[in-house]
Amino acid sequence: MRRKRQALSVKECEEILQNGTSGVLAVSGDEGYPYAVPLSYVYAGGKIYFHGARNGHKTDALRRSDKASFCVIAEDRVVPEEFTTYFKSVIAFGRVRELPEGEARAAAVLLAGKYCPRQGKEAAEREISGEFSALCMLEMTVEHLTGKQAIELARAKKE
Repeated sequence: MRRKRQALSVKECEEILQNGTSGVLAVSGDEGYPYAVPLSYVYAGGKIYFHGARNGHKTDALRRSDKASFCVIAEDRVVPEEFTTYFKSVIAFGRVRELPEGEARAAAVLLAGKYCPRQGKEAAEREISGEFSALCMLEMTVEHLTGKQAIELARAKKE
């Protein structure tokens, strides 16, 4: 990163991944075009879990190349009087794999637990069982993580 003063620590990056509710997955799409798709996810143990259909643009692209990046924006506040934006964001780089059935069910339960915590594990497992045949659970192993914030936020943190 060129602007080191604006870099977020690994801990701060992981907190953003932990607390975010959506991110954008970028893969190598058809005919070499980048393909970026917003999605829900869960971050646990250095891995990002998300789901998709067993067949489709995203899964087809990942079958061709397992390399991907994933971006989460934690803050994006326009400050017009300063002609700037106060932002915090994280980009994870890594490789994605389709999970086999046992691992896929566990990852789906993790995902449900993040977005529907009041429903409970049993309700989540029932819902997952009803949709499981069409579900493809994917795991991105984070190989590199970088985060950046607006210089104004970095300065405020120092004070």
